[in-house]
Amino acid sequence: MNGLALHESPSASWRIALPHSAAAVPVARALVRTALTELEHTADSDTAELLTAELVANAVEHTAGDSPIELVVELLPTGCKVEVHDRDPAPPGNLTRPSVGEPDPWQEHGRGLLLIRALSASCGHRPTESGKAVWFRLPTVPAQRRRRPV
Repeated sequence: MNGLALHESPSASWRIALPHSAAAVPVARALVRTALTELEHTADSDTAELLTAELVANAVEHTAGDSPIELVVELLPTGCKVEVHDRDPAPPGNLTRPSVGEPDPWQEHGRGLLLIRALSASCGHRPTESGKAVWFRLPTVPAQRRRRPV
């Protein structure tokens, strides 16, 4: 695990089943964006969308079958937590420990987990009854650093 996993009650949460296909990525990004915008939550929406896209893309690419994946978004008093559930019980490679060496800059793949580790306040994975959940947390952003709509 990267950082602390705090247990706090969400002020709002969403849970949605997504198709086991690349079409799930933009739907997941939109849900996170809407959740953070609608409630004027103060977590960084751009980072939340990017990391959510990485988790969903990894679940689609690295799990077999066509079982839906599940996205869970929780707004917390201290930020937000996003989880992606899939049916594969195997832990994601190198999520909570740095890989040896740098990713190859010429390859299309290999940077998603690095981004999640680097940009989240904490991240990790846990077993579930039907597979695993991979998650990240983002803290709230101080008012002076928030983007203002144009």
